[in-house]
Amino acid sequence: MTSRTRGPRSARPPFRPPAFTGPLHDARTATALGRWLGAAFAVCFVTGLVSHYLQHPPAWLADDLPTRPVWGYRLTQGLHVATGLAAIVLLLAKLWTVYPRLFAWPPVRSLRHALERLSVAVLVAAAVFQVFTGLLNIVEWYPWPFSFVPVHFAVAWVAAGSILLHVAVKAPEISAHGRRGSAGTLALPAEDAADRRSLLLGVGAAVGVVTVTTVGQALTPLKALDLLAPRHPDHGPQGLPVNRTAAAAGVSARGLREWRLDVAGPRPYTLTLDALRAMPRTGVRLPIACVEGWSVEAGWGGVRIRDLVELAGGRPGDAALRVTSLEVAGAYRVMEMGAEYVDDPLTLLALTLDGRPLSLDHGFPARIIAPDRPGVLQTKWVHRLEVL
Repeated sequence: MTSRTRGPRSARPPFRPPAFTGPLHDARTATALGRWLGAAFAVCFVTGLVSHYLQHPPAWLADDLPTRPVWGYRLTQGLHVATGLAAIVLLLAKLWTVYPRLFAWPPVRSLRHALERLSVAVLVAAAVFQVFTGLLNIVEWYPWPFSFVPVHFAVAWVAAGSILLHVAVKAPEISAHGRRGSAGTLALPAEDAADRRSLLLGVGAAVGVVTVTTVGQALTPLKALDLLAPRHPDHGPQGLPVNRTAAAAGVSARGLREWRLDVAGPRPYTLTLDALRAMPRTGVRLPIACVEGWSVEAGWGGVRIRDLVELAGGRPGDAALRVTSLEVAGAYRVMEMGAEYVDDPLTLLALTLDGRPLSLDHGFPARIIAPDRPGVLQTKWVHRLEVL
């Protein structure tokens, strides 16, 4: 029996992290993109706060929310969604620029470096979460078990805090590469400058395309270019979009045959639809603006809320209101309206849209329309008002 002599095993090569030798994964490119991304997130954060506190005002603020300008929410929420969509492009470009640092070796060089990497991980996770859950909210797809609004609001604060911390930690590097003539920028290979400008121009063009093809859902002069947004301002019943149809809300024409408006207060009363239509009517032209970013101005006709409240014994300028919908279920089935809105002469219990009776999907027989107010609070299928 012969033995077979084996040669020595070849030694396994030591682990080597990936090498990124391509240009533009540098601090100058990251700083330029980070400046744009930071501006987009700042606009999103501020306009997001406006939206949140208009939808869920604390008790001390509820009666003093402003009703002017009437297009205020249309502007702020339109900006919120437009900059959020632009931020997706900017975030992807920024992550492409800096991702080689994920493979830097050794992964942790000191306690300070470990804390810096941890803060970056929180920043990236919060930023990605915000833009992509916001995108899914625009198309009304919620593949998660949590409530979108409070979680999105909470993570916004995490993202804002992590951005501020990141800027503070990276301040020396940002200063060194903040301008073309900065010392750090001048130390980079000069031949990369043209490619860097091309990359930044390309990212800017992509942001422009995304913005122009979606902002028409709120900025109606550009509605002809509204190619990528989930809503078109002219598409829907009576030429106006709807988010929640009557069928989705569990409201049917058959169930409205015996409709009555109950108004609770010091002098409660009940009105039939004919009696409500016989009351003094007011016409207003107001935008309806939804949290998903679309908005349209339309003509509304109906009875002023303050007249209905005063008839029930509510004190002008001092009474708040609770509004209940016939909607079977939903987070906004019951809505409260502060005194500033109640007393505004433009706040109506609307019965008509552009001169025609409301369609069922638009809230027939009666809905709320008020100036500078989120669409989710313009309650449809109203059947009860309670003076508070």
